[in-house]
Amino acid sequence: MPPASLLPPGYFTAGVLLTDAVIAEAIEREKARTRGVIELIASENIVSRAVLDVQGSILTNKTVEGLPGKRYHAGAVNVDVVERTAIERACQLFGCRFANVQPHSGSQANHAVLHAVAEPGETIVAMDLNAGGHLSHGASVNFSGKWFEVINYGVDASSGLIDYDQVIDLARKHRPKLIIAGGSAYPRALDFAAFRRAADVGGAKLLVDMAHFAGLVAGGAHESPFPHADIVTTTTYKSLRGPRGAIILWNDEGSRKRINNAVFPGLQGTPSLHIVAAKAVALGEALRPEFARYAAAVLANARTLAARLQRHGFDLVGGGTDTPLMLVDLRAKDLAGAPAAQSLERAGIVANMNPIPSDSADLRVMSGLRFGVSGATTRGLGVVDFEVLGDLIAEVLEGLRVSSGDNGAAEARVAETVQRIAARYPTYG
Repeated sequence: MPPASLLPPGYFTAGVLLTDAVIAEAIEREKARTRGVIELIASENIVSRAVLDVQGSILTNKTVEGLPGKRYHAGAVNVDVVERTAIERACQLFGCRFANVQPHSGSQANHAVLHAVAEPGETIVAMDLNAGGHLSHGASVNFSGKWFEVINYGVDASSGLIDYDQVIDLARKHRPKLIIAGGSAYPRALDFAAFRRAADVGGAKLLVDMAHFAGLVAGGAHESPFPHADIVTTTTYKSLRGPRGAIILWNDEGSRKRINNAVFPGLQGTPSLHIVAAKAVALGEALRPEFARYAAAVLANARTLAARLQRHGFDLVGGGTDTPLMLVDLRAKDLAGAPAAQSLERAGIVANMNPIPSDSADLRVMSGLRFGVSGATTRGLGVVDFEVLGDLIAEVLEGLRVSSGDNGAAEARVAETVQRIAARYPTYG
């Protein structure tokens, strides 16, 4: 035992409640906040207690580099079991041959694929950020947009849907090394076969980023990107209901070394083994029969909320949703994203402002709202609740529209109803 002077009291025995009042209070306040609101942030979910436990486990102490059986640090026998289990479960769940479970985030998973497939200065084709793409798909402010020649495809101005003929034409003209399908705010199912045709025409690899709908794929409520995709990335939170991190999936033996080397040593050092273990737990949960029921419920809830908002006269980009998320165009209501999100939050409904296709509004304001149902579905809300939530969202936004910014009365009314709904669906206690 080290001398007492080397360690603060209770170093191995006392929890944060006894050792750090500032952080402990912030955590308790966050628990209290989440109990009384309905979270509709599309990139959020609620993990199981098992996932929480593993993230706080002793595995956080271990450092390794490399892959199971090929480590650069000793003492890896147990964490090798953990990582192999995560890999095996990912491959089983998504029906592929290979997986890398080390990426710390979806962005790093996408960056690793870019590193594995293309050289700096080569061309990639990806969805425009305002059309629903992602920063790591070549946005000018991201390193992916600085290192590669990026050609963007968008969506049809009237339908809000991807113009697949445009994607094929761009691939034929620019001969990219990589085409990226998927994004952060495109609500409709992707035509993977059409993207495959574009990749074949252009001689490109096809990456599908399924971060937002991976849980639906896992649960059989959405078509799988395989066999059309060469490589698939996904975060492990969002609809997959796991810890914050990501995985890369593929089938080609010839890509194995390039992708693994792109993660390490290309982009990352030691993986966060406590997060890898939590990924394994979440992937194991997704392999259980009840997860298919969860995925079906997510899709039903998303379509219910989308239909309810449309019933109240809101324009949805793409005309609806086939995923856990939807994007509302507020311009027809003469509203902007930032004040709308702020008013909803005061009413206990938490969403985020988001750009819409061809958005000309300042990025600090934006013209859209993005809603997602994965977390609230995990909490237990069903279609009847989402019908009510659609009515409550409309009440707040209509109040904001006619009140010139002073929407306190509507916010207070809605907040009372939201608190009653939230109280029916407790989480961690």
